[in-house]
Amino acid sequence: MLSKEIIENMNDIVSECMGEEQSACMTKCPMHCDVKEYIKFLGEGNGNKAIDVIRDTLFIPGVLGRICAHPCETSCRRGSEDDPLSIAKLKRYIVDNFDDEKNWDISKENPTSKKIAIIGGGPAGTQAAYTLARKGHSVTIYEKDKALGGTLRLGIPEYRLPRNIIDHELSILKKLGVDIKLGINIGEDISFEKISEDYDAILIAVGRQIGRIDKSLKHHDAIGIHSALGFLRSVALDRNCENIGKIVTVVGGGDVAIDCARSALRLEGVEKVNIISLEDSDSMPASAIEIKEALEENIEFHPACGISEISIDDNNKVTSIKLKKCYCLLDENNRFNPKFDESVTKNIPTNSIIFAVGQGVDFSFDAKNTIAKKPNGTFDADPITLQTSNEKIFIAGDCASALIVVGAMSEGQKAALSIDRYIRGISLTENRVNNDEISYETKLLLPKEYLPENWDAIEKTKRFHPMTEDIKKRITNFDEVERVYTKEEALKESNRCLQCECRLCIKECLMLDKYTSSPKILFTEYLEKGYEALDIKIAFSCNDCSQCTLRCPHELNIKDNFIEMKKDYVAKIGGYSDFASHIALDDGQELECSKKYCFNIVSKKNPKYVFIPGCTVPASLPGEVEKVVYHLEEALGEEVSTILRCCGRPTEMICETDVFNERYSRVQKEIEDIGAETIITICPSCFKTYNTYSGKNMITYWEIMEQTIGIPKSQINIGASSDVVFSIHDPCVTRNMPTHHESIRWILKQLGYKYEEMNFNKTNTRCCGVGGMLSCVDTELFNQFNARRTADAKSDNILTYCGSCRGSMENGGKDAIHILELIFRDKPYMKSDAHKRSDNYGFHNRMDTKNRLIEISKKHIIS
Repeated sequence: MLSKEIIENMNDIVSECMGEEQSACMTKCPMHCDVKEYIKFLGEGNGNKAIDVIRDTLFIPGVLGRICAHPCETSCRRGSEDDPLSIAKLKRYIVDNFDDEKNWDISKENPTSKKIAIIGGGPAGTQAAYTLARKGHSVTIYEKDKALGGTLRLGIPEYRLPRNIIDHELSILKKLGVDIKLGINIGEDISFEKISEDYDAILIAVGRQIGRIDKSLKHHDAIGIHSALGFLRSVALDRNCENIGKIVTVVGGGDVAIDCARSALRLEGVEKVNIISLEDSDSMPASAIEIKEALEENIEFHPACGISEISIDDNNKVTSIKLKKCYCLLDENNRFNPKFDESVTKNIPTNSIIFAVGQGVDFSFDAKNTIAKKPNGTFDADPITLQTSNEKIFIAGDCASALIVVGAMSEGQKAALSIDRYIRGISLTENRVNNDEISYETKLLLPKEYLPENWDAIEKTKRFHPMTEDIKKRITNFDEVERVYTKEEALKESNRCLQCECRLCIKECLMLDKYTSSPKILFTEYLEKGYEALDIKIAFSCNDCSQCTLRCPHELNIKDNFIEMKKDYVAKIGGYSDFASHIALDDGQELECSKKYCFNIVSKKNPKYVFIPGCTVPASLPGEVEKVVYHLEEALGEEVSTILRCCGRPTEMICETDVFNERYSRVQKEIEDIGAETIITICPSCFKTYNTYSGKNMITYWEIMEQTIGIPKSQINIGASSDVVFSIHDPCVTRNMPTHHESIRWILKQLGYKYEEMNFNKTNTRCCGVGGMLSCVDTELFNQFNARRTADAKSDNILTYCGSCRGSMENGGKDAIHILELIFRDKPYMKSDAHKRSDNYGFHNRMDTKNRLIEISKKHIIS
């Protein structure tokens, strides 16, 4: 049974892993459109797949590509480096070039015979109608105007959103069978009570139709005073507005104010337009591109100002306004409470004033006040379900809480899902994941690993803005101002996307990539089903290299879970792994620990050092082991003894704990019998084993050469004339052993050989594939790890200081040499000396090593 600590660790991984977390552009989109996916397809030249991704979530993408407030862009990771991606404009390009009405999805679920009324045909109402119709319900939209669209049609100028785009995209509702009743004013043409009687559920999506005017000002009711909504509605209907005059002044600092100003400029007879805002130039809430284009059109801004007085003539017509300086917008509690300096004023002439200072909801259709209201002037409802106090009535859009078009659509969809549950008699709240229905902050961290290599050094590609129509021409009409990207521009902009995601461990670990999409998914499955129900081969395929943790921004410990699963599995089946290759491994390990292949040289009782060469090097390089012993004895004399015996590390790696403990106890007894204070190793795995279990001081042969005895004097600078530049592979077991890394490089310099670092080296090194005894379980995966690691080398000649790694590097197609072969070579190693060495590996060499040690022992004379 897995320990409590490991279960807690798995739970931590499930909670903290960001592998399934979405990018900020998606989570900040109220409709959760998969931005990076459609941009990826666009960048790959597949516009058809890109539009499919967009239409999976958005049924009016051409509209949103033009007017969306794009909260996705404000959270774009690229924006923290240079400029955010131009997401909305890329969406428009995809729609304008690849959207085909023939491919629209108008499939529906089985009919339910339930009738739903939607009051309001704006973004929230039409989104709800689309969603509910596809759920199989009978849907009727009641719209008081002569066409669908609401704020899209009557609140957004045509130069930003051509009306044919609205008509085209909303036509999908008729294809889905939605009954659209236009020119119907609920409360006048038909009572709200009648609607309530005739339908199984009602959605109120009336928006905010009442424009506000600052009635605290004297002459606020003069001729020439307009609300923004009233003005934009008049312009939308007939491109005209009564009592507008030659000079127009707009009050407000948001996008609606800019829309009013730019629309006014396009009206016949208007010669000058001003914008007054309480905010200063840097704080205006309007989008930067809208401000830029307004400035291009010579609209004059008066920032940090408020109205002190409105002047009129004898006919009650506006003639001018007096402005006063606004020096503070918020009070000490961060509430809106502007402060003015009445001594700093200026007068500007004007014939009309358009107040773009907010809107209100028209409640008149609910004559009997059956729906609760909030103090802020909107309908009240449950924030999760959008159900009102009347269980069959729901709300969505601006009359609820949404402030932007895509937000209203999100609420329309959210209310539609609640209505569907209500009609089907399903709980409105059960298993309701709020993040699926709202914009939210992603948990995805965005470290530097997301950025391209050498990001700080490369030239940045700035956000590209599409061309606009000629300024002099565009202010004379309401034709669309902004052009769509060209193909080249769209591809260039799409390629700026960083494709933000975590999965850094998956990208690094070929094993994780083979078996799961993220640790969160994998360990969720383990926790739910138990690892026994899943493929145990997964755990035995872990390299134990810790690269997953190194790559993880949260440094989550994944490796230990697999180790504990292996231990538990092996313990339950009798202490031995039942993989056939592990059985063969055990047989070999027992031989290496047997008397037949083991031998000790004891120089004296209680020497300072005992040299333990391990298994792999004696099975590969018996002559080099012999020379190490001679070198140590020459330098240290009787202070060094030698033990030729396996430490059992491979058995421990496959988690045969009891077997390992018994085998290791044999060598530990010999260490104790000899009585040395310090163990010298040449095998990195042996170093780790003895460092963990022996209780002795540890040092490598490489370190003792650097610190005390030096390399053999005859070998100094022997490689100076070599034509080889070695790539150094650091075994992953040495990851946390920097002294190993530096000693090896010191030795190479002493020998005179040139070397270069591999990609992923020292503390960041990659496993060659041998770790965890992967090759015993999955040869194909081992070869993949192996091939990737050898590809990290810049040279065809790899040098390492682990016998197993050397064979692995050779398996990957490189000339791989163990450092001992350089230390004791009698001439420089040249490119022409490359040859395959793995054939000369096995128990015959292990016996040769033993025999050589026996001969040394015979010659050994203690002075």
